[in-house]
Amino acid sequence: MTEVATDVYQFQLFDVERIADLRNLLEQAWDAGIPLRPPYSIVLNRRGAMLDRRSEGYLAAPTFQAFYQQLLDTYMRPISRLLFPEIIGYDSQSFGFSIHYQPTTDASIRPHTDASSVTLNINMNLPDETFEGSELDVMDAASGDAVRFAFTPGSAMLHRGNVPHAAQPITSGQRSNLVLWLYGERGQIPPQGAQRRAIPARDRWVASSAEQDDFAPF
Repeated sequence: MTEVATDVYQFQLFDVERIADLRNLLEQAWDAGIPLRPPYSIVLNRRGAMLDRRSEGYLAAPTFQAFYQQLLDTYMRPISRLLFPEIIGYDSQSFGFSIHYQPTTDASIRPHTDASSVTLNINMNLPDETFEGSELDVMDAASGDAVRFAFTPGSAMLHRGNVPHAAQPITSGQRSNLVLWLYGERGQIPPQGAQRRAIPARDRWVASSAEQDDFAPF
C-alpha cells in the first residue's frame, strides 16, 4: 500500500487478468435492458448498477452477491480496521454501486465527501481499455492541498468517508469503478476527531455479527 495523502491509501486489489470475468457480468446487466437507477439524485451513473441488497433494483445475481460479501468481509473490513481502528462499531453495514465515466455523458464529479465511515474505490478497466483525464483529487488533511492520482486496472483507493475528493473530467475513453461503503446502523459514522487505539488482530479479521438493516443512504 502507498499512502498517497494523509489517511488515503492506494494499492493493487484485483488481478488484471481476471477483471474481465467481473466486467462481463456488469456488461450483461447494463445491456439487458433492465432499468438501472443512478445512486445519486443526478444523472451520474447511467451505465452503473446498485450492488447492495438494500437498494431497489440491485444486482441480485447469487454468484455476484457471494463475491460482493466476501470482498466486504475478507478484505475491506479487516484492512479498514487495521488502518482506521476508530471505525469499529461503525462498519457493520454496507452500501455499494458501480460507476461509469465517459466524455459524452457522465464526465466528472464535483468535490464531495461520502456518507461512510470508510470508502473503497476500485478501478474495473480492462488492461487495454485506456482513458485520458478522470484523475482523482483527494484533499490531504495535513497540508490542505489536493493530491491528484490516476487509476490503473485493478487498483483501489481506500480512505475515510470524510476525506474531500473529486473526479476530474474524462477527455477520452471510459472509466468504470466499483465503490463500496461501510458505516454503522442507520448510517452512523465515527465522530470527527475520534481517537485511534491499538486493537488485536482477532478484532480485525472477523466478519460482523451485527444484524443487517435495510437503511440505504440514497
